Amino acid sequence: MSRQPVVRHNDWGSLTPATLGDWEPTLSVSVVVPTFNYQHTLPYVLAGLAAQSYPAHLLEVVVVDDQSSPAQELPEVRPDNTRLVRVEEGWGRANACHLGALAAEGDVLHWYDADMLAYREEVEAHARWHHLVDYAVPGGHKLFVDPEPLLGLDPAEVRDRVAAGGAGDLFPGQEHEAHQWVEDYWAKTDDLRLAGPRAQRFHIGMTGSVSRALYDDSAGFDRTLRLGEDMHLGHSLAQAGGVFVVDREARSWHLGRSQVLRRAEQVNRYNDPYLADLVPTMRPKRNRRGRAYQVPYLEVVLPAGPADDTIRVVDSLLDGDVPDLRVTVVGPWSEVHEDRVQPVEDPVLETRLVHRSYLHEPRVRLVESVPAGSDAEFVLTLPDASLAPLPATLSALLDDLERTHHGARLLAYGTGAVARLERTSALARVARLAGDGDDRDALLDESFGVKTYPATDVGWVHVDQRVVERFTLGARPPVDPDKSEHRLRKALERALETAPAAVREPEAPAAPDAGRSNGQEDSRRGLFRRR
Repeated sequence: MSRQPVVRHNDWGSLTPATLGDWEPTLSVSVVVPTFNYQHTLPYVLAGLAAQSYPAHLLEVVVVDDQSSPAQELPEVRPDNTRLVRVEEGWGRANACHLGALAAEGDVLHWYDADMLAYREEVEAHARWHHLVDYAVPGGHKLFVDPEPLLGLDPAEVRDRVAAGGAGDLFPGQEHEAHQWVEDYWAKTDDLRLAGPRAQRFHIGMTGSVSRALYDDSAGFDRTLRLGEDMHLGHSLAQAGGVFVVDREARSWHLGRSQVLRRAEQVNRYNDPYLADLVPTMRPKRNRRGRAYQVPYLEVVLPAGPADDTIRVVDSLLDGDVPDLRVTVVGPWSEVHEDRVQPVEDPVLETRLVHRSYLHEPRVRLVESVPAGSDAEFVLTLPDASLAPLPATLSALLDDLERTHHGARLLAYGTGAVARLERTSALARVARLAGDGDDRDALLDESFGVKTYPATDVGWVHVDQRVVERFTLGARPPVDPDKSEHRLRKALERALETAPAAVREPEAPAAPDAGRSNGQEDSRRGLFRRR
């Protein structure tokens, strides 16, 4: 079997999709339509899907009723192979889409909301990318319209007009609203081709599709999310190696304005803590200092060695300027026992000291074998505990990778050993591309880029040279309270001198109309135009 084409970073322009109407599809497509009380628009959604150019024998539609009241029933006008699945446990779009994926039989999963009306070639436009590579994540183009003129038509008429290529004429004389902030980012990044690893953040508000293989290899939908599930799915698909495609020929009408457009501030206020916790690429949602999150930005994997060296390296990692990390120390922790033994002559003393040092440190994980994968955005695998990073080292190396969109940095030790700082999504892409006998490092370089540095040239020092500051508090007589207060205030003054300007000179409260121009907000919370 020949290797799949290599897409570098997110430059899907290197792929050449089939011309619509001039190719022979072979993959089956399952369109998953979650619905909750969309009885008024679902008949038109299914009418549009019944008019698709994609071969009917390769197309199925799975309507997932998320406990609508009254219960959803299938309308008469619908694709031939349409099934209704009812949600029995859980609720929300993420849960419904995942249940639909489990019930679907197609090679391709195509998410389609119950308030969308497809153009005739919509499914075909998506499917052609999946015939090229199994890691494409195409998204379609849509415009928001008032659905009222459509709701007066018979669904059979809508089906016939869409099938005749007339979907674009269903809303004459009506203003069509674009998903503007998405369009703006597409314009800045050449339809995501220049977006690199940030492309996944814009897996939102689209009629998306994915190969079943990529979905199964990813974490899929987080079924606990009630909003923001598409952004989280974008992260999951990127971590599995996905490349995000903008296909402007996969066109749809959105029947009414979305909740995000209608209630952006409230939606983003709700989403922020969930997405900050789960999606490391959404850096603006995370604090620069002082916080750790459920899914870390960086995971460091270190084999346990001599206790003193191992503790120095781990403490150096925790002492650095990337607090958003997890340190995984690999060692024989099950050997630590409570049997009677002379403590300082314990045969497993080295292991015991490391074990006790980090048993209750929430950012350190003690495991007995190297993890098969990681949920972090980056993984740093150290060969041993001989070198330790200076405080600014990890941040500088990660910034280097972020600026270049590269997949890895190799850090050469003087002993010949190599530490590897790698982008998780790049490793997943290589795993999808590599065949027997392929040089995976060469493939990583081809698809993302790799650069090697001597470790000691980029902030790594011998472990004995890296000192992590400890508190000092010797025995001393009490200080007069007034003198102690004077020292307190001097210490705070010195701290304020080095604080950011916004802390030194806080802005006055904004006037009620400040931040608005022509009736529009200039800044918004969350991912949607937050400054």
